Amino acid sequence: MSGTVPVSTVVGQTLAKLGVGHVFGVVGSGNFDVTNTLINEGVPFTAARHEGGAATMADAYARMSDKVGVVTTHQGCGLSNAITGIGEAAKSRTPLIVLTADTQGAAVRSNFKIDQDGLARSIGAVAERIHSAETATADTVRAFRTAVNERRTVVLSLPLDVQHAVAAETPKAINAPRAARLRPDPASLEEFVQLLQRAERPVFVAGRGGRGAGEAILALAEHTGALVATSAVANGLFNGETFNLGISGGFSSPLTAELISGADLIVGWGCTLNMWTMRHGQLISPDAKVIQIDVEDSALGANRAITLGVLGDSALTANDALARLKELQPERVAKYRTESNAVLIKKASRWRDVETPDLSTDTRIDPRILSRELDSILPTNRIVSVDSGNFMGYPSQYLSVPDEYGFCFTQAFQAIGLGLYTAIGAALARPDRLPVLGAGDGGFLMGISELETAVRLKLPLVCIVYNDAAYGAEVHHFAQDDEGVDLSSVTFPDTDIAAIGRGFGAEGITVRDPSDLQPVHDWVAAYKAGSQSKPLVIDAKIASDGGSWWLAEAFQGH
Repeated sequence: MSGTVPVSTVVGQTLAKLGVGHVFGVVGSGNFDVTNTLINEGVPFTAARHEGGAATMADAYARMSDKVGVVTTHQGCGLSNAITGIGEAAKSRTPLIVLTADTQGAAVRSNFKIDQDGLARSIGAVAERIHSAETATADTVRAFRTAVNERRTVVLSLPLDVQHAVAAETPKAINAPRAARLRPDPASLEEFVQLLQRAERPVFVAGRGGRGAGEAILALAEHTGALVATSAVANGLFNGETFNLGISGGFSSPLTAELISGADLIVGWGCTLNMWTMRHGQLISPDAKVIQIDVEDSALGANRAITLGVLGDSALTANDALARLKELQPERVAKYRTESNAVLIKKASRWRDVETPDLSTDTRIDPRILSRELDSILPTNRIVSVDSGNFMGYPSQYLSVPDEYGFCFTQAFQAIGLGLYTAIGAALARPDRLPVLGAGDGGFLMGISELETAVRLKLPLVCIVYNDAAYGAEVHHFAQDDEGVDLSSVTFPDTDIAAIGRGFGAEGITVRDPSDLQPVHDWVAAYKAGSQSKPLVIDAKIASDGGSWWLAEAFQGH
């Protein structure tokens, strides 16, 4: 067979051998052969209804599975349709391969021709391509290594003339070495340890880069008397820890915000300490020292001034710091881990434990009450995905998750409409958990085509739609600026989203009061019995909260 295999087959076989986890896409003539090769090689494939949906499904799958996801598209318009999802993945540093066809080099007048490399680079992705039949395997391995070792989203273009060319068979064994983990240099480590020793009220905040280092970070926190928290994307990392503050930033409870802002030392573990996580710096005391630990030099101090930047893997840095501290200070110290703080954290670190007034009306339910009720009804072994919008703090803070693989937050691009796609990709990454989506009515309707995908896949997916018949963030933001402003461009007639859900083949209910949630109990009972194969769309008609505090902060400077 040597010399008779098309390049498209070589690329698909190579990716399969490298161990990609799942392929999502919309198949056209340009990506038909390579996609079928992946399927024939045993890589699972999910056909999406839109390339944008496929891209975010692949992104969410990669985040929740720790495997490389693949999105496959047609040349030109197929890639451009997927670009928002690819941009979200690129800005989140998701290891992802965008396997896209491209026009032939000579097809200068083709309507499909666009600058695919330039488009990829413009959104922060890495542009790679298959250059020839002779280099097909090497080009594919290079793209894969970049995705994995550098945690990058890679757009791998396959020109039609190249992918149809004849190549040798793929090698039986493919070598794609993984990057070595980065250990901190001794001088930086020593300075870090000294700052830890001097601190009286340390707080550790773990981000995406700290997700694989939870145990090591906790061990160091226990020895140094530090409280722990996470950015939104690492929500759940420290579950079960007595001194866990939950999410740092816009979603923080009043107590969490108070304790973080009272710290005299904040350590970011794989966390850029951006405006979301630090509330535009409001959570950092003027006298606090700030340390940032990251594997990328460019991330250190990128969002704010820092006292010390440590270039290193979070787990290795925490382990090395603990070993050094035990030499200098064998016994644990309490510091910020007081009994009184433990009591306060247990009582009030989560929003669902904070008393709030009931804003419900005769026709609309307070979104906080809705979220509390659903948190109690839905099984705890869940994976929660959240769209963007005015509602987003409710599922993020009121719906508990079992660990850091129970929360999928595709928010780097701040695009609404990605939530349903996210939930499907996350569900396929973790089929052992109940997938739950929190979305606004605008975002849910924007991505509604993929509800058919969820129905087709027979996913037991709970879609909580916080329906205020508006783009709520804009309503509250502009209404605050001018009470007489015309909001007709961001408000809409009430939509029966439950009926739309039933039209797609899902179950759909409308909720205006807690008593309307009985069908959710029934749906969950069928799920627990193993007989639930339909998504559930909860059209929750929510009362206004007057504008969410997390978005009021986010609009600063915009």
